[in-house]
Amino acid sequence: MDTKLPADEALRSLELFRKAVSGVVLDAERPVRLLCATLLSGGHLLIEDRPGTGKTTLAKAAARALKAEFRRIQFTPDLLPGDITGGLVFLPDRSAMEFRPGPIFADVLLADELNRATPRTQAALLEAMAERQVTVDGQTHALGPHFTVFATVNPVESSGVQRLPEAELDRFLCSFSLGYPSPEAEAALIEDRRSADPLDGVEPVLDLETLGLLKERAKGIAVAPELVRYVAGLLKAVREHDDVRLGASPRAGLGLYRFSQALALLDGQDHVRPEQLQEAALPLLRHRVFLKDSNAGPAEAEFWLSRLLARFPLPR
Repeated sequence: MDTKLPADEALRSLELFRKAVSGVVLDAERPVRLLCATLLSGGHLLIEDRPGTGKTTLAKAAARALKAEFRRIQFTPDLLPGDITGGLVFLPDRSAMEFRPGPIFADVLLADELNRATPRTQAALLEAMAERQVTVDGQTHALGPHFTVFATVNPVESSGVQRLPEAELDRFLCSFSLGYPSPEAEAALIEDRRSADPLDGVEPVLDLETLGLLKERAKGIAVAPELVRYVAGLLKAVREHDDVRLGASPRAGLGLYRFSQALALLDGQDHVRPEQLQEAALPLLRHRVFLKDSNAGPAEAEFWLSRLLARFPLPR
């Protein structure tokens, strides 16, 4: 990493990245902000919504605006783990087996409609997301230091999908739903796509070296001890609540810490404010908190968490 790159130049690249993605997905200021914070935190992103709301477009726009190797996997019921990780191939001319890497060997992986694949195939991502490595036939192969998964899922009531297991959901740092655009944004979207695809105009503006520098800068942003205690108290309150079947893991607490630092960087602050920590809570916990109501999904968990947060006073 070139640590001599001026900080203001790195931040300009980040702003160009944000503008490039926002120009493709209209009326999505909050989702783009959360996506940027996910990248700065070194985490993985899960986008859940109905078909046709722009999930894949958002992920592709972000990937194109990064100067990085990008691969896309369309998850289907017949997809196998080896289709993702790769595997050993016999070479007749050498009478030997050689590992051929699968599409997971990229800087940015778009796992499109992840919850259409079988649990066994989904599990092929677990090691990669947690440790940035893949083990095939007893051999471990390293992924890049900035390996990032952008995954899209359809709601569980959609045909042919299933719930993601808790262990896999916990690997995702941030989760959100795009929702339908406003009438004004939808009209603009129709106009924009009459003659061309806005994705065609997206140019790479943020390289991985600069992203690495920005990640290190985010890690250096100060977080007051009382905010750390707030995070621990919030997670304890969630885990012990009578409505909760399974609360968020300690990984979620560390994610809240890192994500709030990233939000502070995006806001040009040198320390985390309580409001940034509270802003981080919903997208980081909505997919990690499981209510006793078996029909409740991330959307219901998000509503439940918003009520809890309103009663959980921020430190001042």
